[in-house]
Amino acid sequence: MTRPQRNRKTALIVALAVAAAIALPRASRAEDSQLDKMRAKIAAFVGDKMEKLGGSRIVYKVDADGLRESVITDLRDDVYKTLRENKIAFSGLAIRDGGVELKIADARARDLLARKLASAAEGLPSHALTVTDGGDGLVRLAPTEAASAARLRDLVEDSVAMIEQRLKDSGIRLASVQPDGTDRIRIFVPGEMNPEQTTAIFARKIKVGFRLVDLSMPGEQAQSGTPPEGSEVLLGFKDNKPYLVAKGSALEGDDVSYAGPGFATGTKEPIAWFRFNGRGTRRFAHLTAENVGRPFAIVLDDKVVSAPVIREPITGGSGQISGNFTLEEASSVAMLLRAGSLPGHLDLVEQRVVQPAAKP
Repeated sequence: MTRPQRNRKTALIVALAVAAAIALPRASRAEDSQLDKMRAKIAAFVGDKMEKLGGSRIVYKVDADGLRESVITDLRDDVYKTLRENKIAFSGLAIRDGGVELKIADARARDLLARKLASAAEGLPSHALTVTDGGDGLVRLAPTEAASAARLRDLVEDSVAMIEQRLKDSGIRLASVQPDGTDRIRIFVPGEMNPEQTTAIFARKIKVGFRLVDLSMPGEQAQSGTPPEGSEVLLGFKDNKPYLVAKGSALEGDDVSYAGPGFATGTKEPIAWFRFNGRGTRRFAHLTAENVGRPFAIVLDDKVVSAPVIREPITGGSGQISGNFTLEEASSVAMLLRAGSLPGHLDLVEQRVVQPAAKP
């Protein structure tokens, strides 16, 4: 991921809607193959350096159980949201045995729920569901095996990208970060004989926040003076412009259930789009309803990515971020949105020093 140029002064805008973007697949098979080849070359080069210099070997394990729990919780919230929006009578909505169960007496209503959920997951293989009729109005919903595997692959890939970026940001250019099996990540850092110092670099959680903009004074004035109590000045992600924003976030990264790069409808401009979970959808609907006409800021690691004005209550639970992005920049922003809760899904399995002339 390349760092965006700060001297490009581009106004960022957000358009929020239920179906605001065309989703791109995470990667084509050709791109996957190229990435695998590149990583294999890096691993071979770094392995040679490890033998000569020694260094740190670090292994992380993705918390697959925690991932499944969060996916099922999000599914329950999405089901509840769909039921309420479509005025479907139901009872007994609960998480049970790795899925979501509820009762819907009307057969047509059960079909409607299944269609709505399938439509919401269209273009997202990682969100595919199995819907089982248990008889007597009982409906059971659960992620497909393929969807669960796709979610795990996505999390591993996001974790690898996050770790690589953190190492680069810290000035570490020579390192190998590789998926290891289905749920592990192996890191080699030649010449680094203090693995604890390396793990500290990417142990920090990426901060994702949706904050209201403070209109009591211009950002430039607050930057040169004293910001009002409860607010602070943050700089723009691309334009380095000062923004005066509330210190507290109305929504955070844990409220984002999915994010990805895509193209805006009509203009085909590269964008980063996101979708809230059920809790985030409700909170964002309340935030926008209470603050029509007021700007809010999307903040990634204390950088304002965008600060659009709320034109009307947003109840659809999804949106897009645009701003003359390259596709790579849109992918980077989407990765950061997804990565907000990544450290909570990573468990440190091993960190040790590899001595020179030893096999890593």
